[in-house]
Amino acid sequence: MSRRNKNEHDNPNRDTVTFTEKDFLPTTRADMDARGWDYCDIILVSGDAYIDSPFIGVAMVGRMLERMGYKVGMIGQPDVKSGEDILRLGEPRLYWGVSGGSVDSMVSNYTATKKFRNSDDYTPGGKNDKRPDRAISVYCNLIRQHFKNTVPLVLGGIEASLRRVTHYDYWSNKLKKPILFDAKADVLIYGMGEMALEELTRAMDEKRDYRDVRGICYISKEPNLDFHQMPSHQDCLDDKEKYIDLFDLFYDNNDPIAANGLSQAVDTRFLIQNPPCHHLNEAAMDENSNLPFTRELHPYYAKMGKVKCLETIKFSIMTHHGCWGECNFCAIGVHQGRTIRTRSEENILAEANDFNKYKDYKGIISDVGGPTANMYGYECNKKEKLGTCDHQRCVDATHLCQSMKPNHSRNINLLRQVREVPGVRKAFVASGVRYDLITADKEHGYDYLKEMVKHHISGQMKVAPEHTQQHVLELMGKPGKQTLIDFKKLYDKLNKEEGKEQFLTYYLIAAHPGCEEKDMHELKRFTKDELQMNPEQAQVFTPTPGTYSAVMYYTEMDPKTRRKIFVEKDTKRKEKQKQIVVNKESFASGFAS
Repeated sequence: MSRRNKNEHDNPNRDTVTFTEKDFLPTTRADMDARGWDYCDIILVSGDAYIDSPFIGVAMVGRMLERMGYKVGMIGQPDVKSGEDILRLGEPRLYWGVSGGSVDSMVSNYTATKKFRNSDDYTPGGKNDKRPDRAISVYCNLIRQHFKNTVPLVLGGIEASLRRVTHYDYWSNKLKKPILFDAKADVLIYGMGEMALEELTRAMDEKRDYRDVRGICYISKEPNLDFHQMPSHQDCLDDKEKYIDLFDLFYDNNDPIAANGLSQAVDTRFLIQNPPCHHLNEAAMDENSNLPFTRELHPYYAKMGKVKCLETIKFSIMTHHGCWGECNFCAIGVHQGRTIRTRSEENILAEANDFNKYKDYKGIISDVGGPTANMYGYECNKKEKLGTCDHQRCVDATHLCQSMKPNHSRNINLLRQVREVPGVRKAFVASGVRYDLITADKEHGYDYLKEMVKHHISGQMKVAPEHTQQHVLELMGKPGKQTLIDFKKLYDKLNKEEGKEQFLTYYLIAAHPGCEEKDMHELKRFTKDELQMNPEQAQVFTPTPGTYSAVMYYTEMDPKTRRKIFVEKDTKRKEKQKQIVVNKESFASGFAS
């Protein structure tokens, strides 16, 4: 950090911004009155409080619609026991947009062992008392209760996206119908859905048939015979292998270039999923990043307390969307897509510079990253032309596809430029990093890790091996343990060269399908002998909708081979698996027990 930058940042006379209600989208009748509005064109309802940040999906949707010229209202975390909140903006002219929030409401409300979570990072004050279970369905019922024969209900966000076809619901331990049926809604926008949002809204406003809009799902009385015919909901209930067939079709048809539409019988009607909408290009990514976010909690909610999530997202920068890592327990690839869409360096640097306008900015950027930080700036040329491959992954437990050429050079240059932005004292990379891509990049991987070690780590670097036993790693879709060993050696070497004492912390998963207690003992042995550490934390696996791991959990089969696999379903034994690896007793006695 140069002294010039520090002085600029510490200058008490620098221009700063102060936001009022008029800088946000309206969330109260007073907000509407201040704008002279008698009505909203669209009202967005969310399981989060109204946080006006580019990291909050419903805020991004609201700002995009505002840019299109629509009057948009926001209702965050409405009281579901009365009509006080849902009625406060009146009825929209075009549609209601309904989201469960930034996290699936069941994941947000319950731990992997189904204990209720007492805290919520998206609720003012932090107490988890505002987000209902199955928030989307509850909000849709709330709207219909107070607005009879209302305008269409349009679902969006991760809860809707990952539950759009027949899916396994861990919390009820059964297959549930596509969420459009349970919520009794009209349309669902899936994935990131930026283009689908614009096209659907224009079609509704112009009273055109919207059923050909890419990136949406709707209910039909007839199947679409031009689309893939998925196993019916009843087929899936009757035969677990049919459910695997359904999920394979669901998973393989998420790419806008390669995908076909999907049609599924549900009782006497049909779910129709149109092919995905096209991804944004770099210019469009930049344009969305330039929307006038305040990066604050709306004052209406701020008087109820702070939201914890702002501590990390307020001064963070999202460099790209998408992830092709394809970890089987992660839904990012299904929701965001498996093709990387990047922002330009100029746009990212401008955002870093804009942080100087905030009084509470101390020169610390919490994160410069994305779903996987070191996927910024490169992609597979074949994928960009032909779309993602069916049954062929970019990376798995055994190898990296030869068509995928990791190249960290653009990322290195970006990080160097971010450090030179006036006012920046430190720019951390807190997003996940794939260490196997660093070791695979023979030309720039070493330099990238050196940049990270020297400038972008806050005492410890988080990596996610999740396990070390090969058969478990293969079911997880994670790289083999030798890659981790090689990476750790390189990381330790660079820290020694830089004279730094920075450590690696490891994300580990217990009770993933295929994992037995003996596998956790071997994981414990590996962490002690190879990593020279005693893990302090591990998480019990949660089967979340939209993931192959959830399919494994429900069917107790390997989806690739259809062979039976061990799946731990007893809560106490799941917890025991976790304790095996985090137990601080001597390794020998732990293994003997």
